[in-house]
Amino acid sequence: MSIGDILTTDRIRTDVKVSSKKKALEIISELLAGDGEPLSPRAVSERLVARERLGSTALGHGVAIPHGRVSGAPEAVAAFVKLTEGVDFESPDGQPVDLIIGLLVPEECNDCHLQLLAQLAEVFSQTSIRDALRSQVTPADVWEILNRAAIHS
Repeated sequence: MSIGDILTTDRIRTDVKVSSKKKALEIISELLAGDGEPLSPRAVSERLVARERLGSTALGHGVAIPHGRVSGAPEAVAAFVKLTEGVDFESPDGQPVDLIIGLLVPEECNDCHLQLLAQLAEVFSQTSIRDALRSQVTPADVWEILNRAAIHS
């Protein structure tokens, strides 16, 4: 399973303006929940916030990967948001976060959760990928960059 398998263009937003980590997590939660069946955006948001309380999901270099395992999730899904301005995510390098990829996996999917997190960390560790994502304006472009990077990681 790779990023391209779980991320769709309807779960990608670019040039989003938010003023806080909380609002960024709400937007990611709405995208991850989709039409709200079987999980509501609120349930997803509560899960992501609970995970953030354990420690920030910011990687550094302006990237965060809020994630969680949720009972009732039928399959793994991802959502991506590019912010117009970075927000404080308690990043290890102190940089504000402007690239956020959220991940939601079924409760019983421990191995795939860890594999997807490792893949995302590998992809977002590349300066060229981060720069390309920051320069793209369409969801299709973002999806293409992430899918291509995942295939080569």
